[in-house]
Amino acid sequence: MNIIDIAVPDYIEVESDERLGKIRSIFERENPRGLIVVDGEGYAGVIGEKQLVQSHIDDDTKAAALMQSAPKIDRREDVREAARMLVEGNTQIAPVYEGEKLWGIITGDAILEAVIDNLDALTVDQIYTDDVVTVSEEDRVGKVINLLREHGISRLPVVNENGRLTGVVTTHDIVDFVVRKMNRQGKGDRRGDIDRMLDLPVYDLMSSPVFTTTPGEKVDDAVAKMFERNVAGLVVTPTDSDSEVIGVLTKTDVLRALTYTEEEQMDVQVTNIDLVDTMSREALVQSITDVVDKYQEMQVHHAHVRFHEHKEKLRGTPLIQAQVRLRTSHGQVAGSGEGYGAEHAFRVALDKLERNVLELKGLNADEEYRGQLLRKLGEL
Repeated sequence: MNIIDIAVPDYIEVESDERLGKIRSIFERENPRGLIVVDGEGYAGVIGEKQLVQSHIDDDTKAAALMQSAPKIDRREDVREAARMLVEGNTQIAPVYEGEKLWGIITGDAILEAVIDNLDALTVDQIYTDDVVTVSEEDRVGKVINLLREHGISRLPVVNENGRLTGVVTTHDIVDFVVRKMNRQGKGDRRGDIDRMLDLPVYDLMSSPVFTTTPGEKVDDAVAKMFERNVAGLVVTPTDSDSEVIGVLTKTDVLRALTYTEEEQMDVQVTNIDLVDTMSREALVQSITDVVDKYQEMQVHHAHVRFHEHKEKLRGTPLIQAQVRLRTSHGQVAGSGEGYGAEHAFRVALDKLERNVLELKGLNADEEYRGQLLRKLGEL
């Protein structure tokens, strides 16, 4: 299946010099998945809700300062490949081209709606994210924004003092709140108003009750629930308890699952691959494969590599956080690290991954390699 009947020619376009104030108003009025940004040379990038969750940016900021790059997708591209490109681009919207002409857009929602009937073979426990970040009801909005940026996620389960699930706060909640506040405040200096917003407790913004799913639920039913409730994710709770948080299932998790292959070679997903400028995608995949091949008893079903850029730089090179996560026959295992430049960060994360693999219960590494690795770790 390709996306020729899924992509749509209708989209909202803004100029690269458009003011943030107007962009926020468009999101409130139209509620789009994202905006296409153009300049004198044509397509320039996209703006999504994640880009709007930056409280320190005032209304006079230009669109060019907020936009992110998103992959150009051919109108006849395969659905699985289009899903991969959206996930790796860390975006829910991308421009669709017919030849050299910008034809329209494709969204993650459109892909999921087209393939939902084919998702009944998967269950939530096969694809949900169990490395979940939570916040308390008393945490401040400023902390929430920092966590969303730091982890590159769009939602945080909210728990009370006893650790029980009471709500969820998302980028949409924050954008909606800020836009409504700004419109009521009118023009003028809003720095003080924004500071007060950042100091509000999560309890004032969170959504409750929380829409949940369980590990055994079919993925097609979970996705149908997301569309019915108009949410981008569900909190995963145990079958016998709806107040214990064990993970999160998002539309991005489902899109990622579409890229899984039945081929013998390991399936590797890379988020924010545009940050990798000193090594090829093939070299990155081979590095992970080399690690996996050293462990005879571990079968890897899927690997996910994620890069996140911090503001800090060293002689022009940004500080990057890298995370490598494997879904294996022995459960999930991950390694993360930071370094100046994506390749440095990736190598640090890969070293930590090897160490964590060794600690997996019941996994025995080849003794010769174990000795080499221990010597290597001893040198660190």
